[in-house]
Amino acid sequence: MLSVVAHAPGRISVDTVPDPGGPAPDAAVVEVHLAAICGSDLHFYDGDLPLFPVALGHEAVGTVIAVGSEVTRVRVGDRVMVSSVAGCGACPGCATSDPVRCRDGAQVFGSGALGGAQSELLAVPAADFNLLTIPDGVDDEAALLLTDNLATGWVGAQRAAITPGDDVLVLGLGAVGLCAVRAALAQGAGRVLAADPVAGRRERATEFGAVPVEGDTPETVLGAVLERTEGLGVDSVIDAVATDASLNQAFGAVRAAGTISVIGVHNLDPYPLPVLMGVFRSISLQMTTAPVQRTWADLVPRVTDRRIRTDGIFTHSYDLADAAEAYAAVAARSAEVVKAVLRMPAADRAR
Repeated sequence: MLSVVAHAPGRISVDTVPDPGGPAPDAAVVEVHLAAICGSDLHFYDGDLPLFPVALGHEAVGTVIAVGSEVTRVRVGDRVMVSSVAGCGACPGCATSDPVRCRDGAQVFGSGALGGAQSELLAVPAADFNLLTIPDGVDDEAALLLTDNLATGWVGAQRAAITPGDDVLVLGLGAVGLCAVRAALAQGAGRVLAADPVAGRRERATEFGAVPVEGDTPETVLGAVLERTEGLGVDSVIDAVATDASLNQAFGAVRAAGTISVIGVHNLDPYPLPVLMGVFRSISLQMTTAPVQRTWADLVPRVTDRRIRTDGIFTHSYDLADAAEAYAAVAARSAEVVKAVLRMPAADRAR
């Protein structure tokens, strides 16, 4: 089968790799139709996570083509979405629908432990837990967002402890940040301030209902936030970037007794946490990888009946063979290219 593999920073190729083979008793094999490039994938591409070679991708939808003898909830022929974060599905932690609490440790597709979702075929362990049959009325792109980005934005807003009418700042307006804008508004935020150094991304967030924060440096953004909040700062910050600079912005922009919710992926270097400031200002700090399966009960009905929108996130589509071009375009972090989908050969055969 073909699979997108990162061999070094900036070096992407589509390689022929072994097929997954027959599934384990609790597992399934999915023929991938669409996979997406996530901002987290760029950490390998940019060299922040130098774990090479690695088959990439953790966002996929497709069709089940084989199941193990113990699988009961999904069947061959089902159109499914794959949770980006996988758990064993059998432990007390997974019983809460939160793979992050898995006794064996959560695993993420496309990070070395499991196969990459940007592949023609994907072996999915604990299929009854890590797969969800896509309901009628949910298109493939919406389902792709439910595998990670929308789930992450939703949980980021939940952990921001938003109360009705709150001011919320979202840092970073890639796909996750844009999903967090919609999630914060859906969860009762009175005003969502949106910051990103790319003006076009701020304009896109405005179309989603956010108030853009002008500025392309941390200092100008912080000044603009304090000006808009009469010097108090915002009730909550959702950091969808998680660099040292964005974390510093978050601590500077949040008001006393506020909450910082970190859903971006930091690099491997330590961050000098300003504990003294956090203690004396009573700041709550929340950090998480999305418990994707737990979000499905909240999000799937909202997506199905259009209470939360999924349009405006995907901007470009590429064939699998053009994965290197797609990665270069997404890595440029322009206003035009926010999120790209990779079309697998099976998608054309399914038409």
